[in-house]
Amino acid sequence: MIREDGLAGRLWRIAIWAAVVIFVLNVLAVIAVVVIDSVAARWFGTWLPPAFVTHWYSDAWADFQLSDVLIVTFEIVAAVVVIAGVLGVTAAYALARRNFPGKQAVMLIFLAPLLVPPLTYGIPLATLLYKFGFGGTMGGVILANLVPTVPFMVLVMIPFIEQIDPRIEAAARVFGASTFSLFIRVLMPLLLPGILAGLLLVMVRTIAMFELTFLTAGPTSQTLVVALYYAVFASGVRAGQEVDVMAVVYMASTLIWLLIALRFVSPTQIVSRAKQRA
Repeated sequence: MIREDGLAGRLWRIAIWAAVVIFVLNVLAVIAVVVIDSVAARWFGTWLPPAFVTHWYSDAWADFQLSDVLIVTFEIVAAVVVIAGVLGVTAAYALARRNFPGKQAVMLIFLAPLLVPPLTYGIPLATLLYKFGFGGTMGGVILANLVPTVPFMVLVMIPFIEQIDPRIEAAARVFGASTFSLFIRVLMPLLLPGILAGLLLVMVRTIAMFELTFLTAGPTSQTLVVALYYAVFASGVRAGQEVDVMAVVYMASTLIWLLIALRFVSPTQIVSRAKQRA
């Protein structure tokens, strides 16, 4: 009986690892195909292209105006990161340190944009923004992206704030520290890893946000992910390799920031702190 259970457990572990390996290999194969095709002269029915070229990158840069798209993307992302950081940290501090009637309801409202698919509230949100003249503008895209990113920042920051002993803040106030001095000199050094991690994750999330940006962006306020969407529909007019170039640029820009974010915090760290809080 023990041998049978041991054999069954071993076979189960082998099956799980085999499924993981197959999944990873499929993902790597898809990425490899896109990257190789972005530098292929032509590629039909062979394992590798007969020739490699680099002019697709310069062609895509000119045809899809990637310089303008990247500038708009970074401007929108920077604005979302700054605003979400300020609002998210202050809201997280209030929720972590204060008990008030309806706190659970407020937490539920904050978490709703993270639990509900973006299209569910994206369409009425876009309608509202267009009604008030924000649709198709950078301001509208920024406001739309703040809806999920501020709650995300709150969710990340609450465990970091709750792990700080409130007696440290009380001691600082006893010695005459103002609210501003308390935040800058006491809380900021302690919260800096969490703030930096949250901001980097917000940055990655904003770069990758398609639905809300697509619904609210105009011709001059498209981020890289929306420009990639339109590039796919231009594949009959533009060379397919140029579309792959757009995909490579998008993957690279997102991956770089994601690796930087994971350098400062890991998902397991956030989960463990949330469990400790519970």
